[in-house]
Amino acid sequence: MSTTATLPIVSAAAPSAFRIFLTEMRYEVIRALRTRAFSLSAIGFPVMFYCLFGLMMNRNQTIGAVDVTKYLLGGYAIFGSLGAAIFGIGVGVALDRSAGWMELKQASPMPPLAYVLSKACMAVVFSLIIVSILTVLGIAFGHVHITLLEYLHIFGIAALAAIPFSCLGLAMAFLVPPTAAGGIANLIYLPMSFLSGLWVPLKFLPHALQVIAPVFPTYHLAQMMYSTLGAPSEGTLTSHLFGLVGFTFIMLGITWLAYQSRSENA
Repeated sequence: MSTTATLPIVSAAAPSAFRIFLTEMRYEVIRALRTRAFSLSAIGFPVMFYCLFGLMMNRNQTIGAVDVTKYLLGGYAIFGSLGAAIFGIGVGVALDRSAGWMELKQASPMPPLAYVLSKACMAVVFSLIIVSILTVLGIAFGHVHITLLEYLHIFGIAALAAIPFSCLGLAMAFLVPPTAAGGIANLIYLPMSFLSGLWVPLKFLPHALQVIAPVFPTYHLAQMMYSTLGAPSEGTLTSHLFGLVGFTFIMLGITWLAYQSRSENA
């Protein structure tokens, strides 16, 4: 007598798009944190520069009614967001492209948008870490007086910076060869930060540099940050948002053209 065992049929439901997005974001943040060369430089540069220029060289000085230590805290928060986005996304996507990782992602059922959003989410998380470290250093060693609302505003603007900076990183990733991505990132990262007044107040720079500063998204974000902190600032909120939206669309257009060109030549 023979018996036949019947195994229960378990239907594997496809994961929801929301779960895919969350999983991709979580692993991208973990990957970035575990990549010491990236995480140490992305967090270390703004912290080191703030300690040098904000805490050691400009103590007991004011700009308007705001201490320089508090003023530069806002500037270096933008500086940190730019570094996390341009190296994490610009260089990261370029290296993924050269290693064939992007082709594997495209062949998988994962929505392409999840790949991009996970990179942007990583930049926001690093912005939160950088803003928190700078704030603690400013309070502990620079006697910075900051309210919870001001801290939330600083973080909010730093997180908002992830949008145009991520688009800038994507454009760079598809325009430059992967082997040159790191060098090109430095050529964008450092001059853009200096010319936007993130390291030293813009009014101390030559007039010619002050004229070209509004071209950069870092300038608009910095002015929004200084206004939030009660420091002297230029322009209006509408003009700064208009400048950021315009820069974002220009970068998206460049990214789309570069991606189409590479797809046709592949």
